Amino acid sequence: MTIAVSPQALPALVLNADYRPLSYYPLSLWSWQDTIKAVFLDRVNIIAEYDHAVSSPSFSMRLPSVVCLKTYVKPSRNPAFTRFNVFLRDRFQCQYCGSREDLTFDHVVPRCRGGETTWDNVVAACSPCNLKKGSKMPRAAGMIPEQLPFQPTVQDLHNNGRMFPPNYLHESWIDYLYWDTELEP
Repeated sequence: MTIAVSPQALPALVLNADYRPLSYYPLSLWSWQDTIKAVFLDRVNIIAEYDHAVSSPSFSMRLPSVVCLKTYVKPSRNPAFTRFNVFLRDRFQCQYCGSREDLTFDHVVPRCRGGETTWDNVVAACSPCNLKKGSKMPRAAGMIPEQLPFQPTVQDLHNNGRMFPPNYLHESWIDYLYWDTELEP
């Protein structure tokens, strides 16, 4: 799975004031229009530019390809409990069979047996496995999740997001992505 990014749209990579992307997945990108607005409102510094320029009768500027926020945005410590974040935590694969197709989510302890819709009880599952398990407990169904459900940190989601890069990365973005990963010898 990849995030579709159109190079023709000339998006700008948005970095926090510490020069890290606001998010890796989805990659923190702004449209060129939003980026220009932020430049004029003096909310960002331009770090790199495209060769393409936009003009008005009295003004011309090259479009920014990388911008850095002037004010640090403190990342949330606890990610929101959303379907997307559950899939990202579970690396977009069924926790019962490993399939990446037709994903939904499954309550490990079924709701009819007191299971709640929380980080600690929900896993990504393909529709066939979800139907097969039904309202049974994991052992009774013979279906133990590969990874037990847990509440991820923002860092866990960032790390997993790095495994699903966008289909397009502009060369000016590379220096600012994944800079905190271990270097190969």
